[in-house]
Amino acid sequence: MIKPYFWEKAKKDLILKDKYLGKIIKDYPRDFLFTKSDPFYTLARSIVGQQISVSAAQAVWERFEKKVGKVNPLNVKCMHYMKLKSCGLSRQKITYLKSLSIAFIDKKIQPIKWKNLDNEKIIDELIQIKGIGRWTAEMFLIFNLCRPDIFPVDDLGLIKGICNCYNINYPITKERAIKMSKKWKPYRSVATWYFWRSLDPIPVEY
Repeated sequence: MIKPYFWEKAKKDLILKDKYLGKIIKDYPRDFLFTKSDPFYTLARSIVGQQISVSAAQAVWERFEKKVGKVNPLNVKCMHYMKLKSCGLSRQKITYLKSLSIAFIDKKIQPIKWKNLDNEKIIDELIQIKGIGRWTAEMFLIFNLCRPDIFPVDDLGLIKGICNCYNINYPITKERAIKMSKKWKPYRSVATWYFWRSLDPIPVEY
């Protein structure tokens, strides 16, 4: 698990810019975003985490890892439907994980070329895969490619964290959230992570 190279600089910058977010950052002095170098692992875990809480996603993922063993495209592709279902995965998510596995095996996904692409181009490529929408692609940008300025405005946990931080009624519009996020540039990934952290007893991982 590797700390992003920009993490400490981002913390200092955000504390100076925003006293409310700064308080959250100071509450978790030793915590940081864990990055993973395995693209398939991050995308698979992001699919598992779609539309459920962090703690629920963690529980399902732990069962999934135990059943699958090493999380790689071939093992997931070959895993029987009922074994995957017993992990707590929905039929839809099982379909998505199988599609992702096949995309990697058939080399429709080639992560090596993404390092030099901008965020939107990577998102455009990823959403061509069944089960990967913008949110999942943004999780990949944050947790695997370690892009510092991603703001997943469709994430309900992020919006809830912002509302709690500033003591404003939940929810707020996407437009308002995006406007508020301008002060956190160019480290909106870091701000997002701390808003998540303020809500959950365990750090978010993908």
